[in-house]
Amino acid sequence: MEFKEISISTTTGGIDVVTGALSLQGLQNFVIEDAADFQEFLETNTPRWDYIDEELLSEKQNGESRVKLYLAANAQGEEQLAAVRRVLEGIRERDEAGLFGPLTLEVSEVREEDWANNWKQYFKPFPVGKRFLIKPSWETAENPEGRTVLEIDPASSFGTGSHATTRLCIEYLETLATPASRFLDLGCGSGILTLAAYLLGARDLTAVDIDENAVAVTRGNLARAGADARTFVGDLTADPELLASLGGGYDLIAANIVADVLLALMPTFRKLLKKDGRAVLSGIISERRDEICSAAGKEGLQVLSVRDSEDWSAVLLSL
Repeated sequence: MEFKEISISTTTGGIDVVTGALSLQGLQNFVIEDAADFQEFLETNTPRWDYIDEELLSEKQNGESRVKLYLAANAQGEEQLAAVRRVLEGIRERDEAGLFGPLTLEVSEVREEDWANNWKQYFKPFPVGKRFLIKPSWETAENPEGRTVLEIDPASSFGTGSHATTRLCIEYLETLATPASRFLDLGCGSGILTLAAYLLGARDLTAVDIDENAVAVTRGNLARAGADARTFVGDLTADPELLASLGGGYDLIAANIVADVLLALMPTFRKLLKKDGRAVLSGIISERRDEICSAAGKEGLQVLSVRDSEDWSAVLLSL
């Protein structure tokens, strides 16, 4: 499959504005190039580098930051690209002072094979939580501690288990998932959390993502493990039919997304959870943790605990 790299030029102050607006369209997994970080690097590491690209140097010294994301080269990707253009046009209209930079958009083609080969060399087996050993499907792994091996091939989707947000979710699932659990994975990405729930004994599994490719990757990873799950493509914040198809009465929900989408979904968690069910929310920058907890309380959801790691937070809720 081919993908499109979408690169948006902005400023340091515009990064949160752009990513927040795109998140509300269901887009996530951004690559951020912050000019302020680059300038700090230059000031603190000048004696340690021998060469730096002149074009890059000029771009960052002029204060240009970039937000990048990747869209599938298919019909859904074209719809998402059109949404990106609309978002940028809306920000430009509101930004009379020009605080957020030119907000220009560049599109280039990326082959999945090239993308995969560039990062696979860095994805090696590693332990997560007390029970799991995450292993890419193309690697072998020693397992002297006898951990449960979770084999994953994320392809072009989010979810290798190495990011703090995913690790926090898995650590919660270790204490919550049981063979009796009716489990729902919102924003399933590679399907890693659905697979973790399966390996912990859960058999009533449902996975949802706004990205068709993510759901296809999830199906492949589950099939490799012999797991079966209902899978859906769609946006719960905008599709009442999808919500009706999911039904309710879930014992356990995992939603590793971003704060803005979690806020939009907060009323939906009440409809999906059974009484005394649990929802693990992750993908939350720590500075927005209190905002998530406050919104949960307003929806009648109880905050049972919070866990933090590397400037990220996960929140455990109960109905």
